[in-house]
Amino acid sequence: MRRKIPSTAALIAFEAAARHESFTRAAEELALTQGAVCRQIGGLEEFLGLELFRRSRRGVKLTEAGLSYARRIAAQLDAVERDTLSVMGQQGTQSLELALVPTFGTQWLLPRLPRFQALHPQITVNLTNRTRPFLFADTDFDAAIYFGDGDWSGTEAHYLMPEDLQPVCSPALLPGGQPLDAERLATMPLLQQTTRPYAWRQWFDSLGLKVARDMTGPRLELFSMLAQAAEHGMGVALIPPFLIQRELAEGRLVPAHPHPYRSEARAYYLMIPERKVESAGLVAFRDWLKDEARVWREGADS
Repeated sequence: MRRKIPSTAALIAFEAAARHESFTRAAEELALTQGAVCRQIGGLEEFLGLELFRRSRRGVKLTEAGLSYARRIAAQLDAVERDTLSVMGQQGTQSLELALVPTFGTQWLLPRLPRFQALHPQITVNLTNRTRPFLFADTDFDAAIYFGDGDWSGTEAHYLMPEDLQPVCSPALLPGGQPLDAERLATMPLLQQTTRPYAWRQWFDSLGLKVARDMTGPRLELFSMLAQAAEHGMGVALIPPFLIQRELAEGRLVPAHPHPYRSEARAYYLMIPERKVESAGLVAFRDWLKDEARVWREGADS
């Protein structure tokens, strides 16, 4: 059955005219005449059976229907352009679309990724931030790196590394430059991590302490945000030291207490959907990543 889709040329003309709210400026952008743009949009309105613009002597203005349609069409055209550029850029290479938690990606994976590229120049790894699990069937992702319990329906889980959370803060918050004891730390502003809402409670519990305000304080989604907030003196943050090595080395952040907390139930995993576990590119990336994680674990534990 023939699809109920208007011409691409008409959609492109409409998107440009809607963005500028001007047929003239759309024509200039698309290197067309104003009349050609008018005809394309008139044909689109006839195809849809509704008005997309209100015309007046002062120009054109989107109708409510036109505004709603423009938002949807712009997103779809952007997606088509991305897919087209992706296919054009492959040139005989294989691309892997990887979703991952952001700070882990920038601080741990990216510095190591050139080694994978040197070993497998024919494989391009594209990275996109995702902080929570999703349905692989609803996305174009080939795999994901996330922090959790490894229980993700329809996937194969590969353990990478644990996460040791340690209190850190700006040196300005430490009187005399000495770490705080746990009781004093409990009175400080506690920076909370959105995806680990019980982190401070678990940290205090591991020391046998009950703190009434262990879940209060500013909530930030990413470790990178926590690090920035802590660096600016907003409070104490629980962050894995391996994600803030530069800040610690430069003294912009310092340990507020020496005790680390390691979750026994959650860790970093590479998740591969079951339908893609035999993909040659993914197998190569999986084996390389597991080796890199093993080397890191051995160094961290030594």
